[in-house]
Amino acid sequence: MVQKTNIENLINASVLNNPTFREDINESKFYNIPMDVIRNAENNLYNKKIRSIAYFSMEFGLAPSVYNTYESQTNISEVNKKRDFEIFSNMKQMDYYHLVHVHKLVDMPIYSGGLGVLAGDTLKSSADLKLPMIGIGILWNKGYFDQKFCFHFGQIPGEFSWDPATYPGLIKLNNTIDIEIGDNSVNFYLWKYYVPSFDKKHVVPLLLLDSNHPANEPWAKELTGQLYNSTSVWWKIVQRKILGVGGIRALETLGYAIDLYHLNEGHAAFAFLEKAKGMSDADILGLTQKFAYTCHTPVEAGHDRLPISEMQKVFSPEEIEMAKKYGLDENPNLINLTILAMNASCHVNAVAKKHEEVTKIQFPSHEEKIRGITNGIHIPTWVSTTFENLFNEYNHIFVNWKENPEIFSNISKLQSDIVFRTKLWQAHKQNKKELITLLKQWMVKDDVFTIAWARRAAPYKRPSLVLQQTNKLIEIAKKYGPIQILFAGKAHPNDFVGSDNIKEILNIIDSLGKDRDYLKVLFLENYDTYIAKQLISGVDVWLNNPLPPFEASGTSGMKAILNGVLQLSTMDGWVVEAADKEIGEIFGYIPQQGMIGDENDLKMIEDSSSLYNKLEFMVRDYYNVENIQDEEKKHFSPWIDKMMNCIETSGFFNTSRMVTEYNKNIWHQKPIIN
Repeated sequence: MVQKTNIENLINASVLNNPTFREDINESKFYNIPMDVIRNAENNLYNKKIRSIAYFSMEFGLAPSVYNTYESQTNISEVNKKRDFEIFSNMKQMDYYHLVHVHKLVDMPIYSGGLGVLAGDTLKSSADLKLPMIGIGILWNKGYFDQKFCFHFGQIPGEFSWDPATYPGLIKLNNTIDIEIGDNSVNFYLWKYYVPSFDKKHVVPLLLLDSNHPANEPWAKELTGQLYNSTSVWWKIVQRKILGVGGIRALETLGYAIDLYHLNEGHAAFAFLEKAKGMSDADILGLTQKFAYTCHTPVEAGHDRLPISEMQKVFSPEEIEMAKKYGLDENPNLINLTILAMNASCHVNAVAKKHEEVTKIQFPSHEEKIRGITNGIHIPTWVSTTFENLFNEYNHIFVNWKENPEIFSNISKLQSDIVFRTKLWQAHKQNKKELITLLKQWMVKDDVFTIAWARRAAPYKRPSLVLQQTNKLIEIAKKYGPIQILFAGKAHPNDFVGSDNIKEILNIIDSLGKDRDYLKVLFLENYDTYIAKQLISGVDVWLNNPLPPFEASGTSGMKAILNGVLQLSTMDGWVVEAADKEIGEIFGYIPQQGMIGDENDLKMIEDSSSLYNKLEFMVRDYYNVENIQDEEKKHFSPWIDKMMNCIETSGFFNTSRMVTEYNKNIWHQKPIIN
């Protein structure tokens, strides 16, 4: 039963002192969510008899530009409402004269890529499943970074601008906390954002820490400026202390009754140090039963190793000794946050079956503790409007599909239904037209084979693989029909190899001006969730070519298959579990069983040749559908069979199933009853 707690006492928000917000927040509503839903979620988190989870993540990608957007009656800053960005293509004149204009609420810029989007999808599915949970993160005042392209230099990073004070749904609390950074005490605001379920009947609060406080020195105000600021090792250590130590203090300041702390990556491992202060060894052993940890990468750079000499500038001697005891690296001068998180936690999970195998090889001393729980995507966020309408039209087949995505297995019942197959192709064509309209100034066409590579530009993901032998692409295009390739993604500003990959792609694109009748190549700036949703639903094929086995999971392809987009992928990450589903083509190097290999041996030449062989089949098959005049033959083509296989496969690769597995194996929560 919902307690009618006074709203000021419940959310304790400073915005409530501003009468203009009464249009959005009052005793009966929080924007477009009934206030009783907020009260119920909050009261359950305070109830010591109800098992609650705190989910820590350095980044959260919530995609409010495309899903569950809060609409405000107050004035929203212009920097929160629209973005213009450039495109680098082999049609220079179009690049010079045109921008892409997006007039949507911008993403809350507190994420960099797939890790953050997964964290956001996890909160959403937890809300859908009505679990008592709170997210813990950081309010990044300057976001990740603003990406610009320059032909001679590649990617040019700049500062991102947004206004938290007028961002719909984001409220500043009256409470603050302090964190000791060496000899300094730094003040932090606390912000809150409610992540609603798809039916608006439950919410998961997200609590965000912000050092942009007037009482702080200028350097301290910048601590929550840019996500993954790697100006120095000291800065890196401090940001991780803010998340871990600050997250625990924020929860305790607000009085939440938390039973389990789930660390999404090792960034929050210092939360364990904060909870373990002053405890005996026996008590600390019991404390590990209150921690869980998700490891997301086998890549060396993904495991933070921090110099003890630098940590001593930030942490107390007691904390340093505890960090040594539970997190010492093979190098005795370093603290390994992955080791610390594993030793601190009673549950450790990898994010795919293949990743479980690799993680056990990398961390054999924790082998018995490690299990694989394959990642997923939040179905209601990433389904396109046209496919949502199609699934709703066939709701007798896809009963309650938002609550129960496993129901997509029923698509096999429509295998011989010419009407459904026709509507499926038409829905895909509509999605493609919407993408093409966004890019219309670049003369892309909706009847041309279109493939996308879009994700973080990291060396092991091999961004430029498809452009290694452009003569092969042009040969395929001349033989079967033109090809359009769309790129999007950022490299971390300090990832110089990743930045060089982007520069390499721009150089190759610039060399293809004379070939644009057969091959159009576009690189979109500032990849975000809005552009992601356009791409994952609007292209014909999704390209995924990491070097196996260094992609722990990957989720962009999962978003694409939900919208019937075929895969062209190496055998890595989640694709290993879908290899027999006939959702596209698999190519390239496969490591020997039990071997990891060298992430620097990228196998570019041999894998690009393998890629072109499979791509040629797909271009041929696409034009066999696009150019067929006989409608029955068109809609009974193998291509549409594979589109249906994609949708069926998405019934497993979603966060509804993933969160259910977390809850069954780790969290052990009971859903909230309204």
